[in-house]
Amino acid sequence: MSAHPEQQREPFLAIMDRIWDKVHIYNPQADKTRLYKAFEFARDAHDGQMRKSGEPFFIHALTVADILADLRMDVDTLIAAMVHDVVEDTDFEIEDIISRFGEEVANMVNGVTKISGLKEVNKEARKAETYRKLVLAIANDPRTVLIKLADRLHNMRTIEFLKPDRRQAIAQETMDVYVPFANRFGIARIKWELEDLAFKVLFPNQYDEIEKGINQTRAERERLIARLLIPLQEILDRAGIKGEITGRPKHFYSIYRKMLAQKIGLDRIYDLLALRIIVETKADCYHALGELHALFPPLRDRIKDFIATPKCNMYQSLHSTVRTPQGKYIEVQIRTREMHERAELGIAAHWAYKEGGVRDAAGLGEMVKMLRQIMAWQEDVADPREYMDTLMSDFLRDEVFVFSPAGDVFQLPAGANALDFAFRIHSEVGFRCIGAKVNGRIVSLKAELNNGDTVEILTAKTPNPSPGWLDIVKTSRAKHHIRRWVKASKFTESVKLGREILERELNRAHLRVSIDNDLDDVAQAMGYPDTPKLLQGIGSGHLNALKVVGRLTPREESAAEKVLSKGKDLYASLLRRSSTGVRVAGVDNLMVSYARCCQPIPGDSIVGVITRGRGVSVHRVGCSNLNDPNLGPERRIEVSWDVAPDQTFLVKLTITAEDRKNLLMDLSNVLHLTNTNIQSGSFGAEDDVATVTLVVEVTNLNKLEKIQTALRKVRGVQSIQRYQLN
Repeated sequence: MSAHPEQQREPFLAIMDRIWDKVHIYNPQADKTRLYKAFEFARDAHDGQMRKSGEPFFIHALTVADILADLRMDVDTLIAAMVHDVVEDTDFEIEDIISRFGEEVANMVNGVTKISGLKEVNKEARKAETYRKLVLAIANDPRTVLIKLADRLHNMRTIEFLKPDRRQAIAQETMDVYVPFANRFGIARIKWELEDLAFKVLFPNQYDEIEKGINQTRAERERLIARLLIPLQEILDRAGIKGEITGRPKHFYSIYRKMLAQKIGLDRIYDLLALRIIVETKADCYHALGELHALFPPLRDRIKDFIATPKCNMYQSLHSTVRTPQGKYIEVQIRTREMHERAELGIAAHWAYKEGGVRDAAGLGEMVKMLRQIMAWQEDVADPREYMDTLMSDFLRDEVFVFSPAGDVFQLPAGANALDFAFRIHSEVGFRCIGAKVNGRIVSLKAELNNGDTVEILTAKTPNPSPGWLDIVKTSRAKHHIRRWVKASKFTESVKLGREILERELNRAHLRVSIDNDLDDVAQAMGYPDTPKLLQGIGSGHLNALKVVGRLTPREESAAEKVLSKGKDLYASLLRRSSTGVRVAGVDNLMVSYARCCQPIPGDSIVGVITRGRGVSVHRVGCSNLNDPNLGPERRIEVSWDVAPDQTFLVKLTITAEDRKNLLMDLSNVLHLTNTNIQSGSFGAEDDVATVTLVVEVTNLNKLEKIQTALRKVRGVQSIQRYQLN
């Protein structure tokens, strides 16, 4: 029998008070009222919901916030953590979050909310779209990833209450996606725990073996550390280096990976412990390294300088594996206190949103910039598996550092090859690449690059890329440029073929038409932005040339059809023909309306949004209203133009000009000469500057551009803007 609701509230409040105590220490100016308001809202929203463990569901939301308080996150992030499941698991919607806590909190919540409603796609595609949505949210506000990682961490801590198959699936996803995310954003304390928790589920026997072996040798390792700490501290003191030395056990999964990589048992892993030396300055790091090597001989191939070349997750430290007098090997890490904080907290240590001032977040900015660039390169990737593979390769995988012959350092994801390096230098170098030398030896373009390699690219005078390169390269940068080249080549070939087909059909119909000058209106009426795209459609087989000929030779209407046509024209003028003119996902005759916020016209790139009760609303691509977090990918749908040649659309133009006599008359004459009907207009003037607003009828974007070009030639016109209709 479950506890009475009032009895459950007391443990909730105790946890919340503990969170507030942490927050108040690192952020005395934090808004306590907002935090407790979020606490009460989320507690009431989840009232009566239970987890598989038998605990109240709200315990999960509070624990996620508690984890983030340990990372010293700002109030908005903690609020978003407490309410992060409200939209997904209760009747509240994102608008409720906006009204109570603001758009920043709502955007973070929306970013971690799973996509639903894609019933027509498979589970894999839906998961990939959820990841894509998460990545977009992270690019807009990196705090989102911290909430998602804390959410997954608590779920992994309580995973034993799920069925075995669910445990396996969640643990595998954690290892494949969330551990790399934690690593990429530099949050070591979450990464290590996620790894070990997933390892325990996926490989329980190996986990138990390592745990048992570690426990059996704990006393010996502690004695070894004690024997090393004293001489190390003495040499630091003699050198005048202020340092703090600590020992830490290696994490179970990192030990397991070393066993697999070296094909050895636990009894042959000698560096089960690591020493960490925390010093004051960067110079002290190198000084301490020299003193360490004077005391204990290092393994030459196990010295790594991540201070001079930081990892892509902003990690900095010196690593060296040394041999002790007892014949044991131990890894020593040397870093400053600031480097240590960054290594443990990752982006949270660089946080730029923290109350009380902005901290240096240059590394974070570069990380977000890279993520946005990868997203841009992946826009043409439709396959969900390829999307995830590319994301894992470019953003979440470890990196390698290689050199050009001139000594420049280049950073690439692990697994990248010589051809990836060519495109990393420049797209033109990639296109003209015919071979590569690594460390002075000619290698295959498929050859993977390793840390420290010097890579020289051999090039031809003219570009000669191959579509088969898409199967060779690993990075999204290279794939993006190769796809663009392949697409451009196919486009040119299709346009040439389409022109030949259309010319043949025009000759058969005895039509004298200039393909280059007379087809833009027809193209836009048929859903193509311009004549080349129309020809490409014909050449690629997506459009029958006879349909184009038919548009150019309309048959004579009967008297009855003319009456009916006039009635349709009148209806279209008044209601914008809400059910025609657009094909939705290849299907016509669906309920369609044109968004009044951006007023799309044929020739505009458009996207459909599924509305509640109003069918599909058509927006211009780039419309600011599409940024609404409620209009996620699950509500977008492909649409295309399919309008009658004489169908008209209303466009509002605002013209700024020098105030003078006859300005309106001159503007009206130009519109008359372009055969343009004015629906309405207004005029105002201030400080010798006139503002003229006109609502005109157009058939397509080509017609609108001709009108604007003609209006710009009127004396005194300074600017013409296409405004939204209110």
